[in-house]
Amino acid sequence: MTTPPATPVTTPDGELPPLHIEVDGEPAADPDLLATLMSGYGHFTAMQVRGGGVRGLGPHLDRLDRATRELFGRGLDGGRVRALLAGALAAAGRRDASARVYVYEGARTVVTVRAPYPVDRTPQALKSVAYWRPAAHLKHLGGFGQTFHGDAARRAGFDEALLTGGPDAEIAEGAVTNIAFWDGTSVVWPSAPCLAGVTMALLAPRLPSVSRRVTLADVPGFRSAFVTNSRGIAPVSRIDDTVLTVDEELMARVYAAYEAVPWDSVEGA
Repeated sequence: MTTPPATPVTTPDGELPPLHIEVDGEPAADPDLLATLMSGYGHFTAMQVRGGGVRGLGPHLDRLDRATRELFGRGLDGGRVRALLAGALAAAGRRDASARVYVYEGARTVVTVRAPYPVDRTPQALKSVAYWRPAAHLKHLGGFGQTFHGDAARRAGFDEALLTGGPDAEIAEGAVTNIAFWDGTSVVWPSAPCLAGVTMALLAPRLPSVSRRVTLADVPGFRSAFVTNSRGIAPVSRIDDTVLTVDEELMARVYAAYEAVPWDSVEGA
């Protein structure tokens, strides 16, 4: 019996993988790995590490597993991720760091470690843009739109872009943050499609939270707002031309809720 030829593996855009790759005129040390990284198809999670621990490590590992199952049809063992993260931190000689875990086709896992981001609670000015991330529930790669709009917002004198969509500019999230509004009684998380960030997920049950539809027209009716991501939490001082009060009492409550979250050891118990 004649064995049929193997079907070549293609990249997400249907292209065959390259036979040869050069970087700045030099052959890549591992062309297969570089081709995987260049595909731009995958997902990741970002976290701050302090003293070898991460706030919400479990949700980070769950996120990686869920996204790997959705994108690649297989799970990602949390114990393996922990071991890779611990190994990367040890190799970098760091117990405090900003770390990312990227996952690509075949569950190939890449860990990056850099210096930790300092706490920055500077009030943020946001510029609204008409853009929603595709497959917004995933922390996926290929964030050209986010980077494009974020850079344009900064050139215009803002700190970040605020992603909105639809005819009435429904608010979803920031370019790299979740956003929450304070109505005097509840913390309101927009219900439009967005990434359920780990910091948001840790805060929401510790604050009087609700999720509902929010549009740009609703913004003047809120008392204040704040943004969250893996680097921390900051108040919002302005959205477009609408000035928002920085509610120090609210922010103290939000910071205290977040700081009450325990640090989970990367190395395990």
